[in-house]
Amino acid sequence: MTIEVIRGKGTPTSHLPFSPAIKAGDFVFVSGQASVDETGKIVNDTFEGEFRRSLENTRKILEAAGLTFANVVQVRSYIDNPADLPEYNKLYRDYFKEPFPARTTIVNCLGGALKYEVDVTAYAGK
Repeated sequence: MTIEVIRGKGTPTSHLPFSPAIKAGDFVFVSGQASVDETGKIVNDTFEGEFRRSLENTRKILEAAGLTFANVVQVRSYIDNPADLPEYNKLYRDYFKEPFPARTTIVNCLGGALKYEVDVTAYAGK
């Protein structure tokens, strides 16, 4: 099995020791994506703004791997404020369609620095 780092134009960089995504066999594992710019600087916004920036960063990485949200089989979401769950479920449908990926959602976990973060696993096989 070949393991490859996925990087793409406009994908956020980080000073932390992790790759934006790793392709291993037929799967692409995208590291946690938050509301950051290309330099990795946090861009604070409303919940919707942070959600959309996080998902657009995810889109850039998936595109660098030749994939789309339709290839995503697992989503793990991290939401700071449980009160944002209804909005999250509404916005989620803008990016993911039926059959929906498997999903885990964790709340009260970001310590106030961010409102939302997401990591995904995508299938790149035939």
